[in-house]
Amino acid sequence: MNRKTLYYFLPLVIIFSLLIGWESSNLYYKDKLAEPAIPPTCPSAKRNIDLSLFWETWDLITQKYIDEKAIVVKNMIYGAIKGLADSLRDPYTVFLDPNETKDFELSLNGDLEGIGAELTIDNQSLTVVSVFRDTPAEKAGLRTNDIIFKINDEITSDMSLPEAIKKIRGPAGSTVKLTVLRKNIENPIELSIKRANIELESLSYTDKGSGIYYISINHFSDRTKNELNEITQKIILKEPKGIILDVRSNGGGYLDIAVDILSEFIKGKKTVVYIKKRGNENEPIQTDGSGRLGDMPLVILADTGSASASEILAGAVQDLERGIIIGEQTFGKGSVQEYEQFTDGSSLRITIAKWLTPNGKNIDEIGIKPDIEVKMTDDDYKNNKDRQLDEAVKYLKGIIK
Repeated sequence: MNRKTLYYFLPLVIIFSLLIGWESSNLYYKDKLAEPAIPPTCPSAKRNIDLSLFWETWDLITQKYIDEKAIVVKNMIYGAIKGLADSLRDPYTVFLDPNETKDFELSLNGDLEGIGAELTIDNQSLTVVSVFRDTPAEKAGLRTNDIIFKINDEITSDMSLPEAIKKIRGPAGSTVKLTVLRKNIENPIELSIKRANIELESLSYTDKGSGIYYISINHFSDRTKNELNEITQKIILKEPKGIILDVRSNGGGYLDIAVDILSEFIKGKKTVVYIKKRGNENEPIQTDGSGRLGDMPLVILADTGSASASEILAGAVQDLERGIIIGEQTFGKGSVQEYEQFTDGSSLRITIAKWLTPNGKNIDEIGIKPDIEVKMTDDDYKNNKDRQLDEAVKYLKGIIK
């Protein structure tokens, strides 16, 4: 079994973004497990667990259910395992069948056909966690915290997250209609979104003038470290005076990539996050000491869609007083998941730890408060005005020499 540690972005079962999704960190590994199969005998004797009720139910279904074609052994096994994960009532612990796992693996590369948003189930409502920039979802007007009430006129209240995602995803060029509920808006909003094959850059940067450079981090992927290295080399040659790191609508990614990014902006070896596993002391994780941009005035842009690895980055910068955060309170995803892939193509994500900021703060379900709060308004969205970025540029111009 291939095991990876995940640092998640959302409050729900499968943060399968509609085009990009789960975050993982290459920290833990374990031997592979055998492909699921019907045990020849009940395993209760081996594990001292009475599974007689399970097997009685299995027999009743396989022997009496009216539609014999609907009885697919592997589907029954996968369903039972999903039930085991669901019984923990932890939205981040989830079993995925091989098809769902394949979508997840594609999402790690940022290459999927969809609309460009991440979803979760929050208070039994299908909720938008993040909307990625320059995607069909953003162009159509979908926003973070929107509740998707209907998908193509089908009410979502009885849908599981995977079911909803399957209905929203589709071939590039096709259209999906979403009916959304938005805070402070009385009537439902209908959005027609044309799906696309979306490839997200993990990083991009822009010269904002006056020696200020803006770096947008869309997700923490395998490509991010090399892309950041290239950008850093270019910026250093231009003698920068201030840096803006934008992790808005960023649900996270690989832990080690978040630490790599922090290593570029923090001088010396500093603890940037603690990992707390069951029965163990807090494990400190440190930067590598490179700090090529460690002297630059720094602003982090964050919002309610900034989660997990994004919060690790923001929390470290704030606690170590390396810079300030401008924007809105972050999502509040403070748990750690392992990702294990089985030989039949299925996988399991299971919560195995909590993470804490350098000052020992647990931000789970709380989030991180910005140093300067700036909220986006409806007019800002309509007029394509980014008042949070404007405030960051203004702040840096006021302190750089």
